[in-house]
Amino acid sequence: MSLPPGFLDELRTRTSLAQVVGRKVTWDAKKTNQGKGDYWAPCPFHQEKTASFHLDDRKGFYYCFGCHAKGDALNFIRETENVGFMEAVEIMAREAGMTMPARDPQAQIKADQRTKLVDVMEQAVQFYRLQLKTAQGTAARDYLTGRALPDATLERFEIGFAPDTRTALFQHLTGKGVTPDLIVDAGLAIKPDDGGKPFDRFRGRIMFPIRDIRNRCIAFGGRAMDPNARAKYLNSPETLLFDKGRSLYNHAPAREAAGRAQSLIVAEGYMDVIALAQAGFDHAVAPLGTAITEDQLLLLWRLTPEPVIALDGDTAGLRAAMRLIDIALPLLEPGRSLRFCLLPEGLDPDDLIKSQGKQAMQKLLEAAQPMVHLLWRREVDGKNFDSPERRATLDASLKSAIGTIRDPSIRNHYVAAIKDLRAVLFKPQGRGQSSFTPWKKRGPELATPGAKASMLAQGSGDARTEERLREAVILATCINHPELVSLFESSIERLNFTTEGYSSLRDAVLRLAPSCAESGQPMTERLGQELGREAVEKLMAYRHLSFLTTIQPNAETETARTALAEELAKLEATRGARAEVEDAAHDMTGLVDEGLTWRVGQATDTRNKTTRTVLPEGGTESEDRENMSKYLQNLIDGEVWVKKKH
Repeated sequence: MSLPPGFLDELRTRTSLAQVVGRKVTWDAKKTNQGKGDYWAPCPFHQEKTASFHLDDRKGFYYCFGCHAKGDALNFIRETENVGFMEAVEIMAREAGMTMPARDPQAQIKADQRTKLVDVMEQAVQFYRLQLKTAQGTAARDYLTGRALPDATLERFEIGFAPDTRTALFQHLTGKGVTPDLIVDAGLAIKPDDGGKPFDRFRGRIMFPIRDIRNRCIAFGGRAMDPNARAKYLNSPETLLFDKGRSLYNHAPAREAAGRAQSLIVAEGYMDVIALAQAGFDHAVAPLGTAITEDQLLLLWRLTPEPVIALDGDTAGLRAAMRLIDIALPLLEPGRSLRFCLLPEGLDPDDLIKSQGKQAMQKLLEAAQPMVHLLWRREVDGKNFDSPERRATLDASLKSAIGTIRDPSIRNHYVAAIKDLRAVLFKPQGRGQSSFTPWKKRGPELATPGAKASMLAQGSGDARTEERLREAVILATCINHPELVSLFESSIERLNFTTEGYSSLRDAVLRLAPSCAESGQPMTERLGQELGREAVEKLMAYRHLSFLTTIQPNAETETARTALAEELAKLEATRGARAEVEDAAHDMTGLVDEGLTWRVGQATDTRNKTTRTVLPEGGTESEDRENMSKYLQNLIDGEVWVKKKH
């Protein structure tokens, strides 16, 4: 919409900048001289105690000597109210008593309809609030009391109750002279396809009014009191007022609070926002029953440059975070990003604050991760990169994601950050531990007795211990997660256990797994009955098993499945590598050539690459690799490769 010539000049003439700004600040009485139009105050745009914000009311201009914010009345309204130019003009005109220029007829019709719908919605707010105080609202009040919501919170968020009757609200509104069509258009009632009488959309639900940035009620969210309801939460449908993909719960209050806190928390739902607000985190908003949309992201960035996405630490919360990454990456710009705060699994903000206090929530928010770390986590968690092909797949996936970033500066910084994270994951080993390079051939050479007797040729004692520990992990995982046994049955059957008693334990696990998976009975009980408690207790007594959270009974099935697959693969790789070393040792009775040295080197390298997730008690991964390096060096020091004189 274009403004007629002279409209803005007249608007500025009629408006006192000191009056506009004075609603947001407290003037410093010592420094301010109102007679000269000279005003001073602590700056509303950054946290400070001294009065560095200066306003010249005669010139209609302000400037902060601390953060360098500057502008006129329109700038101030736009920044503090977080609105666009035309919205700022409308606010300023309303305060100055000026009428905005007329819009086109269709726009005016829509504006008039919105005004009527807003009035209907406000009447609904009052109706629901009154119903919460009636006998029909007793159960709802009890529920809210159980959630530790005092009357002050109920008033602050205007929480109400929709009676579990078919037309309670409809009859109330029509009795007040509201037409049925307006009630339906507001999304408060549903008109049957057969042309019957409209009925209430919300019934038997605790009601949460949803207000826009101008604090107008545009929709409702309703939580069902009936645990068997088809939808636990129900939102208003799309209307002339309400576009859920462009709206945020608690938008208007959080806008001002975000300016004071220099931060914004994005929670999952109504109750999360309310719980955070009760704990003093007034700068919290929530999307409305859907994943965060592109439009909502833009709204968030208008409130603060780096919102903190606070999600439950369960699978659903992680999935939501990972989906949001793909939406956000193309929109990133300097001064526009996201951080992620993942709560402990099974806890939402309300649970965390009640059980551990406000400070626990504050610490999690302060430790929120930058988005690049979530992107990296999404691409590497639960995956194995033990081959060039798998590493190439990781590189391609990351390249594809980063390639969606439009801003070249941001994209370059993401490339650098991912490069650093990749370097840590694939950190090269020290000298003697990198991929084996064949020695320059100097002709056939005889293997010495020392070479044939070396620990490399015979196999490391630590390697045998490692295999036994892997066997224990595999069996423990199967016992704790019998539902996984059928997926790996053939691999488990072929295992040649080296620990005494494990083969019998394995046979019993294979036999009992189907019934335990179906009945839910712990397999430890059944194994104890068949083999005696000592067999299971001896297995589970390994100290390292208690450290592996991925295989515990309470671990998610998918996590345990990944761990089991990895252990089976690594055990097979380790044993295959040892077999190759043993074959090479046997061949050392003859001539040693470049091909033989390459085989030994490849076997050594393969074993080094089977990074252990299970370690002998008191041992470390670095020690294991260092030992293997020493074995190879001993082989070299024994001059196996030097041709002996006859």
